[in-house]
Amino acid sequence: GVTLAQCIKTGVDNPGHQHIKTVGLTAGDEESYEVFKELFDPVIDARHGGYGADAKQPTDLDLSKVSDIDMDPDNKYIETTRVRTGRSMRGFKLPPTIGFEERRKLEALAVKGLLNLSEDLKGDYFPLHGSHSYQAKPNGMSEEKEGELRTMGNLFQEPDSTLLLASGMGRHWPDARGIFHNAAKNFFVWVGEEDHLRIVSMQKGDDIKDVFSRFAIACNEVQKVLTSEGYDFMHNGHLGFILTCPSNLGTGLRAGMLINLPLFSAREDFKD
Repeated sequence: GVTLAQCIKTGVDNPGHQHIKTVGLTAGDEESYEVFKELFDPVIDARHGGYGADAKQPTDLDLSKVSDIDMDPDNKYIETTRVRTGRSMRGFKLPPTIGFEERRKLEALAVKGLLNLSEDLKGDYFPLHGSHSYQAKPNGMSEEKEGELRTMGNLFQEPDSTLLLASGMGRHWPDARGIFHNAAKNFFVWVGEEDHLRIVSMQKGDDIKDVFSRFAIACNEVQKVLTSEGYDFMHNGHLGFILTCPSNLGTGLRAGMLINLPLFSAREDFKD
């Protein structure tokens, strides 16, 4: 099982800063949130701005509710749009505590499911360079592929922050970690980073509705291929989707845009 000491280690090792607020607590498995709820519940409540121990998580991925407003009609400012989330696979420990062989089993199961995706989501899996866990690519991706993904902003790096290292995220690096993407390179799944899976939809321009649509479809399709193998995502009615850090519970969704504002820093009050 997972101990309380493992859950609080990153906070104990990194007392933090009075002006920089972060969560010094990680879950080692799905049960951590229930077994240690007397600690986790107040942290979740504080981090999410008021979320009681009996609250219900209102996940809503209804595409019809996404605005149709064109945020950059002249295509002058928004370079790329991205929507992502994390997902954890039930039956496995979370990244801070997962063992070497269990991590490899998780990767094999995730990749088997991902390679069964079809149509616009169909693609291939590329283990991180130096990983020897995936038989089809026993030495991981090439350095050239690494460079390509890095340029696209879709290569996750070895953890170097004291928060991540203290939690146990960097163990066995880079073994059993990698990136799946489709042929169009607008759908990515990171395997074995801070969460079991990071699902990413992105493309050039400002069409958030198109990006979100692909994201929602991808989340459903990934879940379908996993359930066909007898597995599912960690989820409950109170916390929503279960992830490693309490700050990411719920939908786990993050949406953002890379915006080009060439004259912004020229303002005299920019540093203010």
